[in-house]
Amino acid sequence: MSGPAVSEARETSGATTGLLLSYVRQQGGDDAVAEVLRRAGVPFTAAELELPSHWTSYDTRIKLFAAATEVLGDPQTMFRVGREALGLGLTPALVLLVRAMGSPRQVYRQLPRAVAKFTTTSTMRVVESGATHATLSYRLHEGYPHSRLDCEYAQGLIGMVPTLFGLPPAQLLHSECESDGHSVCTYHLTWERRRRFGGRRRTDEDVPELLALRDQLRILQSAAADLVASEDVETVLQRIIEKAAEAVLAPGWVLAVADPAGGPALVRSAGLPQHQVDALAATLLAGADPGPNVVAVDVASARRVHGRLATVYRPGDSGLVHERQMLAAYAGYAAAALDLLMALESSRQEADRAGTLLTLAHELAGATEAVDVCAVVAEALPRVVGCDSAAVMLWDPAEGCLRTAAHVDPVEENQQLMYGTPLRAEDVPELVGMLTDREPRFLRPESSSPVLRQLLTALQLTDVVAVPVVAGRTFLGVATASWPAGRAPEVLAGDVLHRLRGVGDQAATALQRARLLETVRHQATHDALTGLPNRVLFLERLGEALATTPADQHVGVLFCDLDRFKGVNDSLGHAAGDELLRQVSARLRAAIRPGDTVGRLSGDEFAVLLPVLTRPEDADRVVARVLGCFDEPFRLEGAGVAVGTSVGVAVQGGGSGSADALLRASDADMYRHKRRTPFHPRLASSPRDPDGGHES
Repeated sequence: MSGPAVSEARETSGATTGLLLSYVRQQGGDDAVAEVLRRAGVPFTAAELELPSHWTSYDTRIKLFAAATEVLGDPQTMFRVGREALGLGLTPALVLLVRAMGSPRQVYRQLPRAVAKFTTTSTMRVVESGATHATLSYRLHEGYPHSRLDCEYAQGLIGMVPTLFGLPPAQLLHSECESDGHSVCTYHLTWERRRRFGGRRRTDEDVPELLALRDQLRILQSAAADLVASEDVETVLQRIIEKAAEAVLAPGWVLAVADPAGGPALVRSAGLPQHQVDALAATLLAGADPGPNVVAVDVASARRVHGRLATVYRPGDSGLVHERQMLAAYAGYAAAALDLLMALESSRQEADRAGTLLTLAHELAGATEAVDVCAVVAEALPRVVGCDSAAVMLWDPAEGCLRTAAHVDPVEENQQLMYGTPLRAEDVPELVGMLTDREPRFLRPESSSPVLRQLLTALQLTDVVAVPVVAGRTFLGVATASWPAGRAPEVLAGDVLHRLRGVGDQAATALQRARLLETVRHQATHDALTGLPNRVLFLERLGEALATTPADQHVGVLFCDLDRFKGVNDSLGHAAGDELLRQVSARLRAAIRPGDTVGRLSGDEFAVLLPVLTRPEDADRVVARVLGCFDEPFRLEGAGVAVGTSVGVAVQGGGSGSADALLRASDADMYRHKRRTPFHPRLASSPRDPDGGHES
């Protein structure tokens, strides 16, 4: 397992370190390679150093040269590495490019440009050249200590050029060396004239080119297979850079392509500072000329142009002749891979959306609460629509505002902001318009009303699609899909809107069903006349209180029975009796503490749940307030009617007892209270009883 990636100056091509390790392996096997790496003490594996795309520093290069010379015990090691480069696996693309120049003379004339493919720390110049001779100067840049080993490697590599054309190596005279104090290294070369014979059969002269073509074909096939096998954009882009570096050696690379998902352009680079990458990527995507030290080709297929791929050299350097064609071949494979990836990604998205819609339908079928419906819809929207964030907001007709019921956003602060910001119709004209025409809205900060503009800016959203959630003619709320800067698809009014509306329609049906179920549940657990919890719900809450209250605290129940309620019904009618019950429930709710529960058990029987009592006697204060509810007469049929109540109290320690037993205990206590303090209801203005008494 390799360690973390090590970053150092990109000054030596992997072609150089690859040739060195190939020679060491040939001479001493894998053990010798391992020993070279150990002695050099470099932070790279052999596999990394043999990659053409892997550049290292000048210092690493010299350490490896010295270690190889020591391990093999041959002072001519570096000269031999250069001289035998062709047999060691010199990059096939470079062999083909050199062969395309036609003769050693043309190669030596182009050699200064080729040097940039191996190192960025030296400059070569052609002093003079002829048909069978040339004089070259080679100078190490300021700040780098000259190494005779590096010079010997250069001599071997330079002298090897004629062998690419089936000729013997060049004869080389090294008259001046920087290691000896000269300003440059000077090389005088002579070689045999290339002979041409018409109509001859292929000979050994053609072997280098044939081998290079075969290797190049293998690399192209490998690149195609590797790219096509990639399953995500990140992997494809990385492999495009890696594979292209095998075709064209260069110190710097930039790849800029359109994002298949519709977001900002995707840019990958190697060997360049970020500011240079940003500027060059913008130039490439604009289709402008990137400059003389850049070789750029389109990453294009028959279907579309994805972007551009470029090799970058030092100012003053440039690529070799025919290099653009070699690079274009790789760019073609890259475009085909991106085409396939986009097709696969589109298929995956559609399959994912179909699966999401099925899951959405299933989950909505099981969602019985409006808040659950909203949560399911908000979670599904990013996968169905392809948005970055989504929300479902419910309309509150009583308050005239939208409130966020569910919100999905990778930024937690944004969720808090959405839940805490109701949108009132009086402040948001877009909401008024939607309430009127039930049509979707496409929102951007710059064109929105002040309240929406402030909200979108705080959420860092630049594009929002909002659709009304409507059931029949009833406006239930709004579903939204949102994107930050540069993330929204180019067209929002097409497929995006269609998908969002589809999910909104499902949400409307589910919300309508949830509200119906909520009504049914409420009717099953609440008294239809007063709206108070009925006996079933009261006992359920009492059971929960007993189970959750700590043992050192208490739960209390007050059982209230109206005194002579039948008399009111008989004298004023059942409508007045119903009104009395409604007024009693209102007074009781006003008298209890926050967290207490009032329930109507049956007829004129009410109960109050006191879930948290520090001491049993704390219930007495609530009893006093309940009794106080009946101090003032009730207004019934235009007359004041004085009605009393008998109250029973039962208190139980938390964590024990049953709800039924505690309720029965309070009922029993109520009857004891009623026997002690009988009460007769009085009509305050009854002419039959001057004292206001009226027996029914």
